[in-house]
Amino acid sequence: MEKITEIALLKKKAEEIRYDIVGMIAEAGSGHPGGSLSGADIGTILFFNEMNFNPDKPDWDDRDRFILSKGHAAPLLYALLANAGYFERSELKSLRKYKSRLQGHPASYMLPGVEVSTGSLGQGLSISCGIALAGKLNNKDFRVYTLLGDGELDEGQVWEAAMFASHKKLDNLCAIVDRNRLQIDGDTEKVMVLEPLQAKWDAFGWHIILIDGHNISEILSAFKEFHTVKDKPTVILARTVKGKGVSFMENKAGWHGKAPNKDELKLALKEIKARMDA
Repeated sequence: MEKITEIALLKKKAEEIRYDIVGMIAEAGSGHPGGSLSGADIGTILFFNEMNFNPDKPDWDDRDRFILSKGHAAPLLYALLANAGYFERSELKSLRKYKSRLQGHPASYMLPGVEVSTGSLGQGLSISCGIALAGKLNNKDFRVYTLLGDGELDEGQVWEAAMFASHKKLDNLCAIVDRNRLQIDGDTEKVMVLEPLQAKWDAFGWHIILIDGHNISEILSAFKEFHTVKDKPTVILARTVKGKGVSFMENKAGWHGKAPNKDELKLALKEIKARMDA
């Protein structure tokens, strides 16, 4: 797949991803817009600039792997896969419908491009460690990218995986934390204090990169830096905004798992389309 290198085009593609996210959730009448929208810029860079894959050969051995650890953000993954050519964009309208391949959480046995079925929070990094270690053992050059929610870091299994990755020197593994500071129950720091988050990852032996998760240049630079790191895994702590790109959803925990109604959909698409056409 030909990569997009121009920042302006990457920004436009990220808005196209947001447009699809909001549309499919509204069509389904349920879903998780907040965390899907906050990860849209990062996901866009991964799929349209950073990763090596072939939609025509989804099981290509040397492909880079993307694991959506926060599986409830499935609309983000589906929008990325459809826009990358894994299936027709028209299928996005089937989200969460009976017998659809696009279930509420990703199912690897149903849809090409979905590496792992996810949804039970905390498991994605462990799975990614196994894939990354297998790549090392088999002398493969592929990389493994894992997107985690910050609320997901409440799960102890994440930190077991973090220890394992450092111990095994998995420098082919990159975790990205979508640090939007909101989870289903509200402010992450009120639910379970995560800070000092940078110090935690440092103590677990990871290379740490801090970025604005909506700044395309910073995201691109972060992945370039990841490529230079040796003998330790990398974590990108990305400051993001829950519901980014839809003004009435931004920084609102209530939009973690609620679909927009017809009037809200109209407003959301109008905002996104204005940026697409700018």
